[in-house]
Amino acid sequence: MSAYPLTSKVALVTGGARGIGLETARALLERGARVAIVDLDPEATSMAAKMLGEGAIGLVADVTSSAAMEDIVTQVVAQLGRLDVVVANAGIANQPATIRAMSAGEFERVIDVNIHGVHRTVRAALPHITANGGHVVVVSSIYAFSNGMLVAPYAMSKAAVEQYGRALRSELVQHGASATVAYFGFIDTAMTHDAFADPIGARLKATFPQVLMKKLEPRVAGGVIVRGIERRAPRVIAPRRWSPMSVLRGVLNPYLDRRSERHSATQAILRDAG
Repeated sequence: MSAYPLTSKVALVTGGARGIGLETARALLERGARVAIVDLDPEATSMAAKMLGEGAIGLVADVTSSAAMEDIVTQVVAQLGRLDVVVANAGIANQPATIRAMSAGEFERVIDVNIHGVHRTVRAALPHITANGGHVVVVSSIYAFSNGMLVAPYAMSKAAVEQYGRALRSELVQHGASATVAYFGFIDTAMTHDAFADPIGARLKATFPQVLMKKLEPRVAGGVIVRGIERRAPRVIAPRRWSPMSVLRGVLNPYLDRRSERHSATQAILRDAG
């Protein structure tokens, strides 16, 4: 597909008050787009929109509500005149725990935000994306192709988002529109800090090759998303060091899964996690 200049386009970014969402909004503005950021926290959303400045508006909504997201799209079109790009970035992670020990409520909340929230955001925006030949970004993770022990609902949801984005891209071709699946490793956000501040999460982190644990700044992740939109790329991945793992997942994962079953330190962590 041809390149997609962002000048004069209008974008909606969920989870836009902080982290990857905020930096994606900033990068979109720098390319000449206008941006609506959507988040749950009214104060943080208002402050982020003011910080972004001219061309940005802040709206408050829960992405798990179909009615709320349809209302958000109506507001964006009313205030900014159109909608060309949607970045379904809002997501949460569970506190590290085994499936057996995790509460049903925590498990299902992650699924609701990370899967239903993505779908309800994209579904509300699709009439405008298809009418304008626009672009959708869904934010997956390296957990779409990595073992999700201790973060099962998060990994499960990110694998689902990967499949959602791939299907959507094929379906949008006939409308002159497109979609990108963004895979990120460890980004220096509050969510990552919380996961590794947990004692169980910190112990599991210590078993990973440290070269894979180096964190990227949210600013870098936002830039990766925006360059992917401009190229109408089917997928973007950052840090790039995770690319071989993505490509070779079918070969490497059986070996890595067997290793986790036999690795005494890993099994001790899982035993202590419940």
